[in-house]
Amino acid sequence: MAKMKANVFYGKNDIRIEEVERPRAGVDEAIIRVTLTTICGTDLHILRGEYPVKPGLIIGHEPVGVIEELGAGVTGYAVGDRVLVGAITPCGQCRACLSGQLSQCGHGEGYEAIGGWRFGNTINGAQAEYLRVPHAQANLAKIPDELSDEQVVLLSDIASTGFSGAESGHIRIGDSVVVFAQGPIGLCATAGAKLMGATLIIGIDGDDNRLAMSKRMGADVVLDYRAVDVIAEVKRLTGGGADVAIESLGTQQTFESALRSLRPGGTLSSLGVYSGKLEIPYDAFAAGLADNRIVTTLCPGGKERMRRLMEVVRSGRVDLTPLLTHTFPLEKIADAYELFGSRRDGVLKVAIKT
Repeated sequence: MAKMKANVFYGKNDIRIEEVERPRAGVDEAIIRVTLTTICGTDLHILRGEYPVKPGLIIGHEPVGVIEELGAGVTGYAVGDRVLVGAITPCGQCRACLSGQLSQCGHGEGYEAIGGWRFGNTINGAQAEYLRVPHAQANLAKIPDELSDEQVVLLSDIASTGFSGAESGHIRIGDSVVVFAQGPIGLCATAGAKLMGATLIIGIDGDDNRLAMSKRMGADVVLDYRAVDVIAEVKRLTGGGADVAIESLGTQQTFESALRSLRPGGTLSSLGVYSGKLEIPYDAFAAGLADNRIVTTLCPGGKERMRRLMEVVRSGRVDLTPLLTHTFPLEKIADAYELFGSRRDGVLKVAIKT
């Protein structure tokens, strides 16, 4: 059988580049030759043992590539097409998909998991030379010739997630928005708030490089939590509280600060992945009397979502390439994980070339 190189997870702090069997396409599936992928914060959670996946799984879920093989039933595509595939791969046929909740697609594969996130979670993922794409008809998005791999790779997960944080928050033209944490997803949420029409966007972080990037991605004001009382300053800048607060880190402190930064009737849009116990203090929630709304979002996927996001990039409305601060070959992915996890050298996102 043909072989390929892949990043295989074996246990806490144990990943290995190995030669494994190359996948083949079944019915309604495609095989893509991965040309560019990345490391996500969720991959770090897996490596650190904070999110369980089965040993022996190839991890990673942000793929750009070229169609290598098409299974029966997949039409409208050809071998050699450049494609972007979302981290979430809806089937298009289950109850969630038919109800318009594509990110919550049922797996139907005998695994208990969150929504339609399969790559590097319940099936082999994208940190490999080749990737099997399930439900390919619903998930292969052709890349326009004028767009590079680097311009679109972040659309598969963090940009789709960050933008959706702004969408789920129902930001309106003229709104004030505060985004807690300016990591990759928070930066995309900042860009998303601008795309949605917010006229005052406040980025919160404690890292000088990330605060500078926040301004570049659309923040009107940045606040360093090391230097100021951010809740008081947000309320001063907004005249009583933000219309929408987006939490993009996943800690008790940032969640609570986002809630305390809202005006009465405001919306907390939560993007963070939380561990342990998450609490809502009664005073921050105004004892339930403030008409606040809390919404959560899992990255939207599917080929139409990817097409729309690529149109946003093609139109020049947003440029995500500054977030790709480092590039490594697949063979050096362990070094890339170490850099990304330690947040050294101003790292934001690491591109992995296969």
